[in-house]
Amino acid sequence: MNIADLHVLVIEDDDFQRKIMVRMLASLGVASIVEASNGKQALDEIHRATPRPNIALCDLDMPEMDGMEFLRHLGEEKLTIPVILTSALDSKLLSSISRMTRLYGIHLLGTIEKPVNPVNLKSLLSKHGPAPVRQQSAADSTFSLEDILAAVDADQFEPYFQPKVDLRTGSLVGAEALARWKHPHHGVTGPAAFIPLLESSGNIDKLTFQILDKAAMACRRCHDHGHVMPVSVNLSLVSLDDTSLADHVMQIVRRSGLDPRYLILEITESAAMTDVAPALENLARLCMHGFPLSIDDYGTGSSNLQQLARIAFSELKIDQSFVQDFSENSSLRVIVESSIDMARKLNVKSVGEGVETRQDWDMLRRLGCDIAQGYFIARPMDLDTFTAFVKGYQPGLMVAKS
Repeated sequence: MNIADLHVLVIEDDDFQRKIMVRMLASLGVASIVEASNGKQALDEIHRATPRPNIALCDLDMPEMDGMEFLRHLGEEKLTIPVILTSALDSKLLSSISRMTRLYGIHLLGTIEKPVNPVNLKSLLSKHGPAPVRQQSAADSTFSLEDILAAVDADQFEPYFQPKVDLRTGSLVGAEALARWKHPHHGVTGPAAFIPLLESSGNIDKLTFQILDKAAMACRRCHDHGHVMPVSVNLSLVSLDDTSLADHVMQIVRRSGLDPRYLILEITESAAMTDVAPALENLARLCMHGFPLSIDDYGTGSSNLQQLARIAFSELKIDQSFVQDFSENSSLRVIVESSIDMARKLNVKSVGEGVETRQDWDMLRRLGCDIAQGYFIARPMDLDTFTAFVKGYQPGLMVAKS
């Protein structure tokens, strides 16, 4: 959408700063601008305005209803209005509020520290477009365990593949297979709607084996067409308690004709830290039979080098909560940089998850991260779409992006 076509809501309690913001927007070419001095006025404006504002510039520290309460109401009412946060608060606090905003399901275009710079404002306004598809959260789920188990029995779950790219060369080096429910009435549904219930009830294994089987067959299909690369599949901590797991995984992969080194098994950091003997036995046996092990969501647990050394893993995936917008946050940057450095010292590959912007891609590349995964490259896609993506992929274009 052109900047001139935007309908912008400015939420700012200071009259002078609000007028400055309105003039700045007008100078950038925005023709339609409405104002509010706090969150309550802003919600009233949204409810009665025709057309509804399609961007909100929101201050945080305001009387009556502050910016955070306003954002909570936006999320609860599912008002799909992209937001730019404007504030003089500390950058670490702004980062925390940015995270909160996304967790409320709001499309956050970015944050600007006051005083607002017109160049930065124009850059964020230009990011306006269709909001990312909001994945169904556990709170949104209306599915019972019986619904989900029936869907597993009906084979309604499919792997969706998200590419992994070498940050140095731009080459396609693999993909992660992510479970999606192709619901006959609700369409493609994300894992938050079914994984927690399956895990908490001890019913995750059947779905895990279905996704493993389909992912292994898809990987073999790519190999048969000359695209030799591994596919990653998640293993639940719950599944690791069963000492027969490793044997079952090996049977699935043998049936597909795939060499085990092309099926990377991802376990969460909390699973890697377990002291439960059956889990360690499963991981050791899988590794012994040639399956690469990856530690997923690294940084969200409480591991240390001594604990990590117990597992013969070959890949460390830095959790997306640290990678997203870390180029603009010094605290997150320290965490990501130390994770990459640790992976290098342990002689394993580092993978940055949740790469959504060119800035994050560029920063990961400069810090020496090995592999990137995220929306900046591609969203998860079904097998046919992924096959076409692989066939038409050009490494040079990714390098050119940076």
